[in-house]
Amino acid sequence: MTRPVHPELEPFLGSAPVLTFTPETLAIMRSTPLGAAAQLSDAVERVDHEVPDSGGVIVRVHRTVGATGLLPCVYSIHGGGYVIGDRSMDDSKFDAWCPRFGCVGVSVEYRLAPETPYPGPLEDCYAGLKWTYEHAPTLGIDPDRIGITGVSAGGGLAAGLALLVRDRGEIPIRFQLLDCPMIDDRQVTHSSRADGLHIWSKEANTYGWKAYLGDRYGRDDIPYHAAPSRCDDLSGLPPTYVCVGTADGFCDEDITYAQRLMQAGVPTDLHVHAGAPHGVAMFMGTGIADRYSRSSAEWIERQLRDG
Repeated sequence: MTRPVHPELEPFLGSAPVLTFTPETLAIMRSTPLGAAAQLSDAVERVDHEVPDSGGVIVRVHRTVGATGLLPCVYSIHGGGYVIGDRSMDDSKFDAWCPRFGCVGVSVEYRLAPETPYPGPLEDCYAGLKWTYEHAPTLGIDPDRIGITGVSAGGGLAAGLALLVRDRGEIPIRFQLLDCPMIDDRQVTHSSRADGLHIWSKEANTYGWKAYLGDRYGRDDIPYHAAPSRCDDLSGLPPTYVCVGTADGFCDEDITYAQRLMQAGVPTDLHVHAGAPHGVAMFMGTGIADRYSRSSAEWIERQLRDG
């Protein structure tokens, strides 16, 4: 039971990593910021802020040099299976998006599992968003034009954050972009059980969920803020974009989530890219990776422009 990848990517897959987690490999992967090698311009300034009384949550604010006025904001949550990653992973994205879209980017650094299981990482993301909203004028952000986004586990956290924001009613958000979100701990779909998945295998997925859920893993009463696929009521969420590839283990759960958002009356765009594996963006320069990234960027641009 496999999910074929696009022929365009086959020459690259032999050198692409398949993540395997042990205490030793986890320490190695965490030892270097994952965005450290990015080639950044001087067009965007990046300033880190520690959120008071949050236990050390850091947000990095990206703003085009010389930009004035209150700008729309994209609040971004990095990926990494809930166990690796850092705020530098968004540096390249906002180096391009801030000048192009006329927005402010905010990247949150949350505590990682297994040291900090749910709800810690999600509450960190909420604390960073609330701080951003409350300090919006000082940061040059329009508080009524904040949207959220995330990739992989960051997409799962973004989906959980949108539900938490809806339920608490303290912060308005304009949209959510969920890029191959990791949202279902049960791993019962065809795609999540597929063999030969590239980058993020079913074994890595199990490791990530066990780390994030801790003692809750395997139970039936998992909170839906932890695993958004478990939420019965998706009404009241903001306009949503979901994208995933057919060779991604998250394909089936993401398609189902998007369909359920539509059924709940949420304006939802769903983009399924044939043959795209998890982490397809690392193959930028190929047609399929370029199309995948371009479609989500164009959707973000429309939300920021029309909002």
